[in-house]
Amino acid sequence: MPETDLVAEMEAEIRAKPVFLSDVNAMVARAARLVPMQDGLFEKISVCNETYVTRFGVRLRGRMWTFEGWRAVHSNHPSPAKGGIRYAPDVGVDEVEALAALMTYKCALLGLPFGGSKGALKIKPGDWNDYELERITRRFAQELTRQNFLSSSLNVPAPDVGTNEKTMVWIADEHRRLKPQDINAEACVTGKPLAAGGIEGRSEATGRGVQFALREFFAHPKDVERCGLSGGLDGLRVIVQGFGNVGYHAAKFLSEDGCRIVAVIEHNGAIENSGGLDIDALYNHFAAYRTFEEFAGGQFAKSSSDLLTTPCDILIPAAREGVITGENAHAIAARVIVEAANGPITFEADAILRDRGVVIIPDLFANAGGVTVSYFEWVKNIAHMPFGLMERRRRQYENTLLTSTLERTLNTKFPDTIANLGGGREIDLVRSGLEEKMRSTYAQMSHLWNNAEGIDDLRTAAYVIALTRIKGIYEAIGI
Repeated sequence: MPETDLVAEMEAEIRAKPVFLSDVNAMVARAARLVPMQDGLFEKISVCNETYVTRFGVRLRGRMWTFEGWRAVHSNHPSPAKGGIRYAPDVGVDEVEALAALMTYKCALLGLPFGGSKGALKIKPGDWNDYELERITRRFAQELTRQNFLSSSLNVPAPDVGTNEKTMVWIADEHRRLKPQDINAEACVTGKPLAAGGIEGRSEATGRGVQFALREFFAHPKDVERCGLSGGLDGLRVIVQGFGNVGYHAAKFLSEDGCRIVAVIEHNGAIENSGGLDIDALYNHFAAYRTFEEFAGGQFAKSSSDLLTTPCDILIPAAREGVITGENAHAIAARVIVEAANGPITFEADAILRDRGVVIIPDLFANAGGVTVSYFEWVKNIAHMPFGLMERRRRQYENTLLTSTLERTLNTKFPDTIANLGGGREIDLVRSGLEEKMRSTYAQMSHLWNNAEGIDDLRTAAYVIALTRIKGIYEAIGI
């Protein structure tokens, strides 16, 4: 069967099953029509290589508890496979495989040397204290290590929904205990705290990536015109759905760029202020009370779903998948949607929004800040050397020499902030590297969007770039 017919057949089958995994595959299939490849290769690229299911027991509270977990590897070309681990009570194998697929395409789009993977544990973290969560996590890490689904060279997890840097430390420490001969054991996970081999800027990375993505979008006037806007970010109205790590940092950084964050939405209510919310004050309130209710800087709304369709310039879904569907897509009043979460727009909703002229900055690009800085952390761990160690002071001496020479030549004294230029701290280098990745990747997407036949949106452009790179890897290794 010709590849184009196979793609059409797969697309039809996918559309008949409106679930997260099917939505991801359907979006990829749209782009696959534009990427010439050998018969059967797209079918191989689109399926998950392997999915490990584990059911393990942990004795807690005087009895045995059985937990179910997964680790899916969508692709290990290149290797290692990379992707987070989420803890949630409603997670399932389809969700894990969908997220693993997105990681494959995300890493390929950004040009990172990783395949795609994802993991999950069916658990509600709030039901357990830290001691119990540590016991459970270490048992999960034992199972993943035993089956080679945890290793700096094979499979590298990171934090996701329901997990954090503490979770990663428990996993890394357990892996090191089981593999004491592995000199790179510390690199078996990313998203660790600084004291345990982490990297500066990792916690802010996804939100910072959203900021860089939007800055670059608004640096392309032709792209901005497509959504009926003009100029830059200053004064634009932004609604953020989800106020976890990603949503908070995205809101904070965009407000610093002059955006007005007019509403923030959570599952238990929303807060709005047409003049703009004080994000740091809101964060402190939410951290203390886990609700926006009684926050003095805005109007609280118990029904949070209504605010999703409030008129704004930019809507940032930053929580879970499937938030914008065929049922509410017609009512979305944003000019631009930035997918800070994985899969927040369903395949059906994506078509509706595109037909309405809404510009979507897709998840495999917009939320790639996390995996990009995870890559920096992984490299740092493998190299056993912090970034900038060998060159920071040399650069500082060069900068000092340059400014002192200019001062003598111009017969003037520069301010101390200029005269004592440093050589770049780790956080400076991380942000610089992330910005470069986001800017250069968007430029490639924009070029295709504006010049390539058949590419009428940024999501298709992103998938075409990713599929072309993945195809190249398979062809290079002879598979």
